[in-house]
Amino acid sequence: MVNLVRNENMKLSHSISTWIMMGIVVLIIIIGGLLTRFTGPEAKAPKGDWKAELKIQNQAYKQDLTNPAMPKMVKDGSVKGLQTNEYRLKNDIQPVQGNSLWGFVEGMGGVISLIALFAIVMGGKIVANEFSEGTIKLLLIRPSKRWKILLSKYISVVGYTLLMLLVLFIVSFLLGGILFSFSGASTPFLINSSGKITEVNMIVHIMELYGLKSINLIMMVTLAFMISTVFRNSSMATGIGVFLLTVGNVITMFLTKYSWSKYILFANTDLNQYISGDPLVKGMTMKFSIIVLVAYFIIFNIISYIGFTKRDIAV
Repeated sequence: MVNLVRNENMKLSHSISTWIMMGIVVLIIIIGGLLTRFTGPEAKAPKGDWKAELKIQNQAYKQDLTNPAMPKMVKDGSVKGLQTNEYRLKNDIQPVQGNSLWGFVEGMGGVISLIALFAIVMGGKIVANEFSEGTIKLLLIRPSKRWKILLSKYISVVGYTLLMLLVLFIVSFLLGGILFSFSGASTPFLINSSGKITEVNMIVHIMELYGLKSINLIMMVTLAFMISTVFRNSSMATGIGVFLLTVGNVITMFLTKYSWSKYILFANTDLNQYISGDPLVKGMTMKFSIIVLVAYFIIFNIISYIGFTKRDIAV
């Protein structure tokens, strides 16, 4: 298995598209950093007194709480905002700004959507191209079992995806420190849970952010990998994967009025909905979404296994 994975990684490393995708990720981070540092609205605006700004926010929160016409959801958010701001003022903890080290790193989390697109492309072609190029014959004449060959390809794609996430974090952290200073590296992230404020290391928070956003990424890669394995067509796998990545959430939003929509894959890929306390479909819980995601993950991989190991392959 180790040799098979190494062989797949060598194929990826010798592919020009692999390095182009990685280069695009790095280039976007650099451009985003330069734009934020020199042309963004926060770069031009003079630095104000953050404590004074928090006090102004607190006044607005208090007005929301005294307004009887204000919805409960808004009041709950105002209570949390007020509690968090008071904790910051008391403990001298400045909020994370967009033109700061962690603000930039967190903002670059949006690049994960682009990485998901690249991962779909890789997952959609890693099996199908073996058939279209005829190299599948060289794999199957080896003594390794088919399921091991398939698993090595899946591990390689997921590993490459995780590598891009690691590059995203390292480059955005280093560039953020260079452009905005490393002085705020020790700033904690505050979590307000039912009025209890907890300080969390920012690296832990960023890793959690990346992890939650990566769930959709991994599921889409697995789906594209399954389509590539079953239909042996990289264009179909990539096309369907990109289409669902783009409009899957939108379609799900239109179907939320139906109770059965909670079983749709895209209704469960964003676990941030439970952290914000606003699930997409009423009655959904994080435990339920995790079970649904695991079920889809198992089904996708079983179909991939059957499609690759049980069907006749002309060699």
